Amino acid sequence: MKIQEVIKPPTPQQQRIKSLQLQKDNANKALKAERDRQKIAKARQTISNITLG
Repeated sequence: MKIQEVIKPPTPQQQRIKSLQLQKDNANKALKAERDRQKIAKARQTISNITLG
């Protein structure tokens, strides 16, 4: 006996939800990256001020 999986294509609603979830995930990654970049820039500025001051 063979077991066959039947995979149905997602409905348009499911495709939209998946697309929106991917957009949300990408926006969260971009937001985290920007916050990290700003933290590093602020830390570098603080180090620079301490060494010059």
